[in-house]
Amino acid sequence: MSFSDTRLRVFHSVAKHLSFTRAAEELYLTQPAVTFQIRQLEEHFNTRLFDRHHNRITMTEAGVMVFNYAERILELYRETEKAINEMTGMTRGIVKLGASTTIGEYILPMILSSYHEAFPSVRVRMTVDNTRLIVRKLEDATIDVGMVEGPVQNKNIQITPCLEDELILVLPPNHPLAHLKEIPMAKLKDHPFVSREEGSGTRAVIAEHLLKAGINYDDLNMVLELGTTESVKAAVEGNVGYSIVSSVSIRKELRLKSLTAHRIKGVSMKRRLNFVHQKQKFRSKAVEELLNFAKAKCSEMKVEL
Repeated sequence: MSFSDTRLRVFHSVAKHLSFTRAAEELYLTQPAVTFQIRQLEEHFNTRLFDRHHNRITMTEAGVMVFNYAERILELYRETEKAINEMTGMTRGIVKLGASTTIGEYILPMILSSYHEAFPSVRVRMTVDNTRLIVRKLEDATIDVGMVEGPVQNKNIQITPCLEDELILVLPPNHPLAHLKEIPMAKLKDHPFVSREEGSGTRAVIAEHLLKAGINYDDLNMVLELGTTESVKAAVEGNVGYSIVSSVSIRKELRLKSLTAHRIKGVSMKRRLNFVHQKQKFRSKAVEELLNFAKAKCSEMKVEL
């Protein structure tokens, strides 16, 4: 939790989320431990910092004042830690990293294993979720940096491209279209389609490409909506229908010949995988080193069928 005052960090997290539960999750503490730290701080100031209303909390006037000072104090802690680490040449600390599902499952594990070898004193805590939720975690500072595949609409978030990925149509080998190298667009509506859930970056990019080609995503014969690429691939392997997934996610299945890969005729479905971070937020040396390391690794990775 860094060297800064634990009570201050706990208070800041509770105030930021207005939730004891979310603060406990963010700080890897139990909820009773969070409650205890807040009670200690309130006793220290001899005033309430939060008003409790059934299942929700709000900050008191004193709580708002403490929150404003806590923001400044914690920022100074981070700057101090970075300055000393730079002076001593050490890169250490905790990086809270968020990744959308495809990236978190298929790309970042390779990058992070190499990063750990280069920076053994840095601990990375990775959260995997869909693009929409990763961006939300970035906005409320639950994570330091994210890597997503979907579009991001927020002027306060810096977007840095990492690598290009191709989205590929996948079929079980016994599917009636499996013999075709390219699938005609007209055939897409005729067969059952397995989709990612709403909020998925992959789904948003597919919908955008199909719309440009004249097909509305909601007009597909959608029979399942699933939360992970692994569950989508399993459904396709089980002959539920076809799907469209990241090329980086199907290397094993192509090698085992449990799925076949196809392009859609006349449609180029490529996307950028991007790093995202808040423009104005201070970044520790550990976060900067992770960004630089991952960018270098991404430039070495060529995603091909």
